[in-house]
Amino acid sequence: MAAVKPIRVHAAPVPIDSQAIANLRFIRRTMEQAGQFTAIPGRGGIVMGVTAIVAAAIAHSRIETTAWLSVWTLEAVLGVAIGFAFAQYKARASGTTLLAGPGKKFVLALLPSIVAAAALTLFFWRAGTVDLAPPIWLLLYGCGIVAGGAYSVRLVPLMGVCFLAAGVAALFTPLNWSDAWLAATFGGLQIVFGSIIAVKYGG
Repeated sequence: MAAVKPIRVHAAPVPIDSQAIANLRFIRRTMEQAGQFTAIPGRGGIVMGVTAIVAAAIAHSRIETTAWLSVWTLEAVLGVAIGFAFAQYKARASGTTLLAGPGKKFVLALLPSIVAAAALTLFFWRAGTVDLAPPIWLLLYGCGIVAGGAYSVRLVPLMGVCFLAAGVAALFTPLNWSDAWLAATFGGLQIVFGSIIAVKYGG
């Protein structure tokens, strides 16, 4: 009796191009997770600095506390919007995603300090001690930038350290220096570091 040959079923071959695309996607995703967040907006930082100086000039002329706080609250919202818009544009121009990989880590590291600053500002306003808010803003913003800077270029955490130092100094100066400190930091420091980032890292 003749032996029966087994029937072999051959799987359909996998196209080389589709496998290569899958490999490239995996490599790109891995690099995004391990890389640095380079979409820090240099030009956006300059614009934020200019608006902060204007806000300081307007706020300094406001005697009433609520009006003063309203100016800086609007400036904070405007600053966040400017920073996000410029960062989003820079990320798209470089072919990366802002809220993925190191960009997501940067935002998540910065966010707790922003939330804490907002909560403490509301507390100070209700307690009638809003004059204490500016040093706290500087300290918390510095902490957030240092934390987020761990996923970015070295220049970013250095900027955070400068904000921290200014916040400590602001705690021990007269309260009526608040607008000057805010203009020098959210204005001056943002312009200086924004200019350096724009030159060294583009945009």
